[in-house]
Amino acid sequence: MTLLSFTIALAAFTILAPVLGCLICGVDRIITARMQGRVGPPLLQPYYDVRKLLAKEKRSLNQYQGYYLVLALIFAILSGTIFFAGGNLLMVVFLLLLSTLLFVVAAYSTRSPYAEMGAQREIIQVLSYEPMIILMSVFFFLVTSSFNTSAVLELDLPLVITLPLIFFGLLFIITIKLRKSPFDLSYSHHAHQELVKGITTEMSGRNLAIVEITHWYENVLFLGYVGLFFMWIHPLALPIAVVVALAVYFLEIVIDNSFARVKWQPMLRWSWIVTLICAVANLGLLALIQLVF
Repeated sequence: MTLLSFTIALAAFTILAPVLGCLICGVDRIITARMQGRVGPPLLQPYYDVRKLLAKEKRSLNQYQGYYLVLALIFAILSGTIFFAGGNLLMVVFLLLLSTLLFVVAAYSTRSPYAEMGAQREIIQVLSYEPMIILMSVFFFLVTSSFNTSAVLELDLPLVITLPLIFFGLLFIITIKLRKSPFDLSYSHHAHQELVKGITTEMSGRNLAIVEITHWYENVLFLGYVGLFFMWIHPLALPIAVVVALAVYFLEIVIDNSFARVKWQPMLRWSWIVTLICAVANLGLLALIQLVF
């Protein structure tokens, strides 16, 4: 990753990702409404909501809450920039983790019981999905001999061929990362959160707008994780990756509207079991491939 490629990726991701993320959230709301027998809001409703929040007067129980959220947004942008610029995948994972932890600190800073409980649940969700994300990076290195995401463009076959179980594990934990039911424990983007608004209970105005914009960036990055498994040297790789990523997000919307929320214990247990099984089984598959070829 050169300085020029990083600069171009930074400009492109900073401008285009929130646009795509806003449209994805708008489609999410429309499909969710139709599945529930409602007409639903217009496609650009997420943009209208954020614009209204930005116009509101800034109110916060802790003067530093806004700084934490701005830093969380910056690290989310940096992680997405490095990913799409072909940079180090481990750096992407750790920057995004730092962004999430800053979000948790922002919630704790208010000393609200609802926000603190939402923050605790967010930490449990991190403990649930992060092992799978780190293992995905390790297996990516085992196949490509590099942590740079650009290495997939030199492969003769897509990663999903050699890492099918890791891809399945990613599909399982991405429901947690997208905060979809049955794993939307910390907070939900739809009106079925029993903890008032979970981790964002004490966030309003510009601070809440920053949270929503950060979520748009994260959505695009998460779908990039999915698309990474379908990128290789073939010229049709990019269209295929985009179609698969959108199909996976549609599947997540269906799951979100088909399952009730579970407690944190099953979420933690299932995610670790799936992670362990997928890692061990795919490691055996890679060993078998090396023996045969």
